[in-house]
Amino acid sequence: MISPAALSGLTIDAVDTYAVALPTVRSFGVSGGSVAVAGTPSIRVLVKVTADGLTGWGEATPIPAWTYETAESIVTTIDRYLAPAILGRPAWDLDGVTTAFDRAINRGFTIGSPLAKSAVDVALHDLLGRALGVPVGMLWGQRRRETIELGWIVSGQTAGEVADAVAEGRDLGYRAFKVKVGLHSEAEDTAVVRAVREAAPDAALWVDANQGYTVDGALRMAHRLAEYDVTTFEQPLPANDVAGQRRLRETSPIPVALDESLRHPSDLATFVKLNAVDVAIAKVQRSGGLTLSRRLCALAEDSGVRLMGSGLTDSDLGLAASLHLFAAYGIDTPVDLNGRQFLTSSYAIGATVEIKEGVAQVPTGPGLGVEVDESMVRELAVDVLAR
Repeated sequence: MISPAALSGLTIDAVDTYAVALPTVRSFGVSGGSVAVAGTPSIRVLVKVTADGLTGWGEATPIPAWTYETAESIVTTIDRYLAPAILGRPAWDLDGVTTAFDRAINRGFTIGSPLAKSAVDVALHDLLGRALGVPVGMLWGQRRRETIELGWIVSGQTAGEVADAVAEGRDLGYRAFKVKVGLHSEAEDTAVVRAVREAAPDAALWVDANQGYTVDGALRMAHRLAEYDVTTFEQPLPANDVAGQRRLRETSPIPVALDESLRHPSDLATFVKLNAVDVAIAKVQRSGGLTLSRRLCALAEDSGVRLMGSGLTDSDLGLAASLHLFAAYGIDTPVDLNGRQFLTSSYAIGATVEIKEGVAQVPTGPGLGVEVDESMVRELAVDVLAR
């Protein structure tokens, strides 16, 4: 820990990447394809940023079925483009780092390589918190909640299997469920939602299509879902279908949430201007890290757009980063932070993030509040470029 006065002299010395193979607990899929396969290690890219002997850690979650970034592209993007762009810069200058990233990897239509950028940005937040001995929320002066309720994920199940999946979540204390749809026909998707509602008649329930529908199909599904007291219909349309989203929002009987559509804060600004958004999903990695995610959340608040929270099947580093963000903006509805449901964070030391009865405690330790065993990181590391 250093004094606040010494923070101004803290400069970035090194950025190191480690692709690690983490044990997968159970299989998981979205409309685009498989996310995790039981028995096959889940690859996560961990990033260590070093400044004057202090370190911070971040995480990227490569899911080609969800977005275009792969483990290979994340490693090479950070090692060959992002790291050289920020070496020697002040560690505290998060805004300047974001600008340097945009110059190194252009934004294109919305944002370039958000998962890679997020891992470094989160690591810098962790480093700064550790340097000052305070949790990330204190860096921002913003922490409205001490706990965040989680939702149990029901993915790719037939109607007959759903009751067991819901029972498992309920046995662990979960009171909210998120159902992945867009995987089958509309009738089959509806049957899965119906089965979840029958197995958990009093639970909060929302669905996520991961861009799996057309406008007409989404409208039909929205009317079906309304029968089962579904609170929110998340990302039913392709991310860039702004006109379709506006039409859907105007006619849907349930609120529609945007996830993949909101990469950069400016994307949310576009939907707000066109009156085409009910709910904005805050997601750290999708938006390039905590710096840009805070801008997106603040814009949503100031625009009267409701916020919900989600993650990318993160391990504990990503889980903690999301909890700090959601606590800062007081998100009080259940969130999709499902990493613990599908993989094990073997690199983490001690209790890290505490989850009990489906409720996560926002970490109070310095930085992210997750202790990383670097020797274990090296042991778990794989050379993804050689595969």
